Amino acid sequence: MIFSRLLTGITLALAMTACGGTPSEPNPQASQILPTIGSSGGALSNVQAKKLFGAKSGGSRQSPAAFGSYAKGCVAGAQQLPETGPTWQAMRLSRNRNWAHPEMIDFVKNLSVKAARQPGWNGIYVGDMSQPRGGPMLSGHASHQMGLDADIWMLPAQSLTLSRAEREKISSISMRRAKGAYVNSSWTRQHHEVLKAAASDPRVARIFVFPGAKVQMCADEKGDRSWLRKIRPWFGHHYHFHVRLSCPKNARGCVDQAAPPAGDGCADARQWQANILNPPPPNPNPPKRKPKRALILADLPAQCQSVLEAN
Repeated sequence: MIFSRLLTGITLALAMTACGGTPSEPNPQASQILPTIGSSGGALSNVQAKKLFGAKSGGSRQSPAAFGSYAKGCVAGAQQLPETGPTWQAMRLSRNRNWAHPEMIDFVKNLSVKAARQPGWNGIYVGDMSQPRGGPMLSGHASHQMGLDADIWMLPAQSLTLSRAEREKISSISMRRAKGAYVNSSWTRQHHEVLKAAASDPRVARIFVFPGAKVQMCADEKGDRSWLRKIRPWFGHHYHFHVRLSCPKNARGCVDQAAPPAGDGCADARQWQANILNPPPPNPNPPKRKPKRALILADLPAQCQSVLEAN
């Protein structure tokens, strides 16, 4: 499993920022399915894609569609999550990352209603989703590129009247203890129930959260455990949890991530926990890591050219 290959790099990976890495097990079919823009992008082909997509302030006037994969794609016809709703608020509005495929917009609204039923929660605070046309971001995430990813803050939403300025200053709260091996005293049963509600939505492919939270949920869940399969341990993700939807039904040009392994995944999470508490010795001869270059427009799926150029 992918986890065994990551053990030697755990110290470095734990230092990664929340969603800065790519919590994706690649689908080997992706490169066979999607032709790229290549040289058809003309003079822009070799321009860093994040500069081009990061400069777009609004969505494209196209039918909604997710193209590519979570870490190499774009979204046509994205919708903007309203800044404030009856049971949610979008945070860090200056980033202009409260855009997504309509399926994700609908998911967030539905989850916020369920969260608002929990004691002490009036709804949810929504962190980064995607840029107006998806694509690589100017900073932070490697994923969140085709409008099917969203970060939900661990901080229970109590006030839903925060001003734009307040939403820039307020921070979420960390749930982790012992470098993520355990949850801390801020973790509540309500967090468990909100994550369970999210994972129970059939549109959800997986949810990334720090290992200690997964271990705690595994210990606490006494009923149906099938939803736990979608809760996947990943580095960081203790200030928020990261929801990833599957490609919408009948979508063309959208490549799903490989399905999670069978079972509830609890044994795997406990292994993550064990390796945080007792890190294995580093590989004395680690393989040389090739520097990862920034994606250029030519790397993206061919459909992303029209997304970028559309009105």
